[in-house]
Amino acid sequence: MENLGSLAILLAFCVAIYAAAASVVGRIKRKPFLIVSASREIYSVWLLVALASGILVYKLLTSDFSFSYVAEHSNKSMPILYKFAAWWGGQEGSLLFWTFLLSTYTSVVVFTNRRRHRDMMPWVVGVLATLETFFLLLNNFIANPFRMLAVDKLITRVQDGQGLSPLLQYPAMAIHPPMLYLGYVGFSVPFAFAMGSLITRQPGDAWIHTTRRWTLVTWLFQSTGIMLGMAWAYHVLGWGGYWMWDAVENASLLPWLAGTAFLHSVMMQEKKGMMKVWNMVLISSTFFLCILGTAMTRGGLVQSVHAFARSDIGKYFVTFMALGIAATVYLILDRLDYLKSESELESVVSRESSFLFNNLILLASCFAVLWGTLFPVVSEAVSGEKISLDAEWFNRLMVPIGLFLLLLTGLGPLFAWRKTSVESLRRNFQIPGIASLVLVGVLFALVRFLPVRGAHGDHGIL
Repeated sequence: MENLGSLAILLAFCVAIYAAAASVVGRIKRKPFLIVSASREIYSVWLLVALASGILVYKLLTSDFSFSYVAEHSNKSMPILYKFAAWWGGQEGSLLFWTFLLSTYTSVVVFTNRRRHRDMMPWVVGVLATLETFFLLLNNFIANPFRMLAVDKLITRVQDGQGLSPLLQYPAMAIHPPMLYLGYVGFSVPFAFAMGSLITRQPGDAWIHTTRRWTLVTWLFQSTGIMLGMAWAYHVLGWGGYWMWDAVENASLLPWLAGTAFLHSVMMQEKKGMMKVWNMVLISSTFFLCILGTAMTRGGLVQSVHAFARSDIGKYFVTFMALGIAATVYLILDRLDYLKSESELESVVSRESSFLFNNLILLASCFAVLWGTLFPVVSEAVSGEKISLDAEWFNRLMVPIGLFLLLLTGLGPLFAWRKTSVESLRRNFQIPGIASLVLVGVLFALVRFLPVRGAHGDHGIL
């Protein structure tokens, strides 16, 4: 079985390379048979990865401790739910799970668009197949889940395994990682369509209309995963709160912030033909922040209760991101003429400007979280001393940003498109503004002068 699993991911790696190359060459050379064969090979990758995943899950459920991964992350006393969750409980299994979700997404994209976007789809398939190739490279040669326990070159079977970490044996943890992974992996699809649109200089916004639903569903998965992780932190880790600005918590928040900004600004492109360059930057940033978050968790780049042990796998992610970012920047700069806005911002006091300010605030918060998370790494590289920023630093910075974003969320819908007149401002803001000031005054007076009962029954003034 171990040989079959290893053979499956090795064949999947070879097929993914062929799919990427055949799709691109077929599009450039206008060879339809190559494009069709590449699309069909995408299904082959899914079948092979599904076979490998099925073998690993079967070995986890049957407690076959001759598998090194099973022995390290499972034991006989674990309930079936946690034996199954051990699939993504370790380094090798989680990467295989990532690849399984990616191949599933890619197969669905190819099937649902088999008669659409004929010029763009070969490039979309090429991008997704390249991403599959990268993760299958890790599965095969860096973190293979089918390694066997051996003594003197003979496979041995231990009586019991080490078991999954007690911190991970919590019901929400059987749902939290898959939800986050569905978010992380899902953002690959709109990114691939964005790159396909750039390469082919597609007229209009076909890639946005095609991927809008993908992005919304992916964002929902990411949001659900973050909330489940907050519940785990509160109930299991006992932090006394739902969020402590832990490095891996932040890694999940970063693509969520960028993805939220993209979902807002993409409406501007649909309605007004504006912010085309901005949207390309946003969806690309969201995708690479997903890769960065995966690298932070698996490469030991940061210290966290969530992260895996420090390993050499981080350098592969860094190399992949460097190449990917360089190619993306080149494409965007080379297609600036194609990305020109169809209209311009007419007034600072308008619905368009509120979307722009919303984006700037979200991106500012994203940069602040990224800087605070990576500051220990930067400080160690510069001065040789690792300096960590605590939760108080994040709170001092993020609370004002969050309050301003909340204010803009309430004000934005009251602005008109193009330009808001003085009369419209007076009509929309006069009564709510007066009511808000009165309410703030009343609350301040109550907090300042209302007597309260202390812990021992004595009265005091706040």
